[in-house]
Amino acid sequence: MLRNSGRTLRAARRSEHASGGERPNEERGRAHGRSEHGRESAEKAEAAGVGPRRHQCTLGQRVRARNINPTGHTRLPRYARGKSGIVTRDHGVYVFPDTNAHFQGEKRQHVYSVQFSARELWGESVSPRDSVYIDMWDDYLERA
Repeated sequence: MLRNSGRTLRAARRSEHASGGERPNEERGRAHGRSEHGRESAEKAEAAGVGPRRHQCTLGQRVRARNINPTGHTRLPRYARGKSGIVTRDHGVYVFPDTNAHFQGEKRQHVYSVQFSARELWGESVSPRDSVYIDMWDDYLERA
């Protein structure tokens, strides 16, 4: 259900942009509390370790999902752990659910859409044309 909400929101943003509404970057800045005026204070908080950390990935970068097995909550699918993919989108900064679910703080960080080939995830028996896109927080990723 949460994923559908994201698709609906992205579709609404594209529709608004196509109709001459706000540019997506302007909208994203306000949605995450980062107006042009507030950007400096957000960067200072980030440098002090209070705000969200700087993103570690760039579009088109090859990354690997970390092979972790936490005892508590995680949104990192087991089938993606240890697998390599390509960053296709930076969704912005969001609360990290793994720490938030255990009352260990929000640990806000970037969320990326990562494209994995179906063969990378499930082997040679699947179509080479198929891909899976998984939204992943910074803490789930490492450089490939």
